[in-house]
Amino acid sequence: MLRGAGIAVALPWLEAMAVSSPLIANVARANPLAAAAPVRMAFLYVPNGIHMPHWKPTGQDTNQFKLKSIFKPVEKFRHQMNIISGLALDGAFAHGDGGGDHARSVASFLTGAHPKKTHGSNIRNGVSVDQIAAQKIGHLTRLKSLEIGAEESSTGGQCDTGYSCLYTSNISWRTDRSPLAKEINPAAIFERLFATEQRKTADRRTLATKTQNRKSILDFVNQEAKILHHDLGLSDRRKLDEYLYAVREIERRLVSTDKLDQNETDHASFQRPIGVPRQYDEHVKLLLDMMVLAFQSDSTRVATFMFANAGSNRAYTNLAIKDGHHNISHHGNSRNKQRKISTINTFHMTLMSHLLERLEAIPEGNGTLLDNCMVLYGSGIADGNSHSHKDLPIAMFGRAGGSITPGRHLQLRSGTPLTNLYRSMLKRVGAPVEKFSDSNGEVEEIA
Repeated sequence: MLRGAGIAVALPWLEAMAVSSPLIANVARANPLAAAAPVRMAFLYVPNGIHMPHWKPTGQDTNQFKLKSIFKPVEKFRHQMNIISGLALDGAFAHGDGGGDHARSVASFLTGAHPKKTHGSNIRNGVSVDQIAAQKIGHLTRLKSLEIGAEESSTGGQCDTGYSCLYTSNISWRTDRSPLAKEINPAAIFERLFATEQRKTADRRTLATKTQNRKSILDFVNQEAKILHHDLGLSDRRKLDEYLYAVREIERRLVSTDKLDQNETDHASFQRPIGVPRQYDEHVKLLLDMMVLAFQSDSTRVATFMFANAGSNRAYTNLAIKDGHHNISHHGNSRNKQRKISTINTFHMTLMSHLLERLEAIPEGNGTLLDNCMVLYGSGIADGNSHSHKDLPIAMFGRAGGSITPGRHLQLRSGTPLTNLYRSMLKRVGAPVEKFSDSNGEVEEIA
């Protein structure tokens, strides 16, 4: 940490840390690869399914499989990508509960559980994979996990044919009865990452003064930063400079969100706390930048993100699509609606490309921050028209510190539990489990 005036700025992973810390030095001698950098995991959810004919690649061979149009924005990350076909989410099927596929697809996406159909206080789901990891490795970082999204989490009510809105708006569950609400305000996440955990009254005044005067949070730790910079080697100096520049740049963008045209309508249908950009794409990019900062500074190693809540009926006017997303997902084989769905899917992947570019641009150890990540992207629904929960659209980016071989299309046996993949991911962040929900093994093919 760099500290000053009630502010704490977490540092990125530096080579000097392995030299200065006896504990890390001992780990390095025992396992150089493990000591190089920690492995992080992120789960990104898109609602209403995917237009699968424009998603699933043709072929499986590493050099021969062909990407479909939805992956065009991330084609340059082919070398960091595994597209995994054949996975199923059994907990999202009705199992006698009738309608509610959208609610179940979100509630079970990271838990694998079949949520209890209720819109009362007697909710019941399961513990999510991110929180399994947070319970086991969360003590190693300042924040156990980070839950973020572009739409607010609900506190109750009925959202999908008898299912509570808690199911439709939360993918992270600390216990089977306790979902973890998302933070949608980038400014609030920024303060959570860089403010100290315990603030005295004087510290609060300092933070208020900083906000009022538009000073950078780095101004308060500038002295420590200069001292540290002097003691670092050339490579670490460059890394520190790039990191502090990224922090300042995000601060600048956060400040600019307060000056946008009040007539902007792209985000008008959603409640906008202070600090949330009105334009959806800028909002999502800022949130994803917070995830990158959290990983880069090792403030947390576990994160979740929802592009929108289950059944979201957002109109993507920036794409000249005035119809609601959920409405057109029930396309009835209309080519026009399918084209619009594919356009929205591709746009979401463009935002995903922003995240991957940021992760790939940060050197870490012998590679990049993306090399030390597992970033899972997908949905609990395949085709939105049929509400299918098998052969799901799932893609994973990153190498997990070298334990994953990317650049492939993996065709698994149809019906393979999605939770099998989660077991494989948990093992790679140091939180192995013998069983998770309906798992019946692991997805060894990613190794």
